[in-house]
Amino acid sequence: MVLTVVMACAVLTYGGVSLFVVAFAIYPISRELFRSANVPKRLIPASIALGSFTFTMTALPGTPAIQNAIPIPYFETNSFAAPGLGIIAGLIMLGLGTFYLQSRVNKAASKGEGYGHHTEREVTTGEDETPTAQMPLSLALIPLVMVIGLNALFTYGVFPAMDLSFISDAFENVSPSGQTGLWAILIALLSASAWLIITRWKQWQDLKATVNQGCLGSLLPIFNTASEVGYGAVIASLAGFAIIRDTVLSASPGNPLISEAMAMSVLAGITGSSSGGLSIALETLGSEYLAMAQEAGIDPELMHRVATLAAGGMDTLPTRVQ
Repeated sequence: MVLTVVMACAVLTYGGVSLFVVAFAIYPISRELFRSANVPKRLIPASIALGSFTFTMTALPGTPAIQNAIPIPYFETNSFAAPGLGIIAGLIMLGLGTFYLQSRVNKAASKGEGYGHHTEREVTTGEDETPTAQMPLSLALIPLVMVIGLNALFTYGVFPAMDLSFISDAFENVSPSGQTGLWAILIALLSASAWLIITRWKQWQDLKATVNQGCLGSLLPIFNTASEVGYGAVIASLAGFAIIRDTVLSASPGNPLISEAMAMSVLAGITGSSSGGLSIALETLGSEYLAMAQEAGIDPELMHRVATLAAGGMDTLPTRVQ
């Protein structure tokens, strides 16, 4: 039962659905599953977090999560950076996380602990709750597959075959190699959304409300990341930051991967946000890490993947998961 919830969250987040949306959408389903299997309700948050906030957020290559997109312009990589390392790290997260949760389930069962008695709070929106025609599973998976497929197509097929040098000529300090990875993610997400709207046109009860809700939901990661980049710029201008920067950069002389991992983890823990820690660290230290990697002969794709993985570790400490 735990693995079912974990994989359901993983499929949705890897297909481009926001982490926050998945958490709220899967909770009612997981609640019924856990109740029917008599599994403690207290394990639901951990199951959702494992499927949504771990390997599909930072590890799996091609994931459209913002944490995987932030390093792209700094290292001139793409969302599929270091796929081997990402897959290995993702399998470790999934395997160990599932093993731990299942051990908690077994321990609770040995003590006779079941789902428990809880006062459920149902959320009513006031809208028409009449269900629409159900979509076959194969059709429901198409937009999720489109996100990864189109992302890969534009990353490795379309953009490499195009001459984008005119962008550098027209816009100063804009490198196409540092932007195409982001463009591929955006095009994939927009295409999947358009396909879903067009193919299910007759089933929409209120398309305008749905689009508005999606736009409003996008404001959280946009403004959160933008504000934290600005916050990082302010921090970088302080005299005390030079001490922190020198300490982090010298933490592992000759090995920028370890230094980078420490910097991302510490800043993610301080800000309570993986995207915030990444933004601040790369905005202030990104160019230095890239230079260190080139000097040490380390592939920037490896720097990209290590940065995202490290940012997903201590980000839950002070306040929230992101």
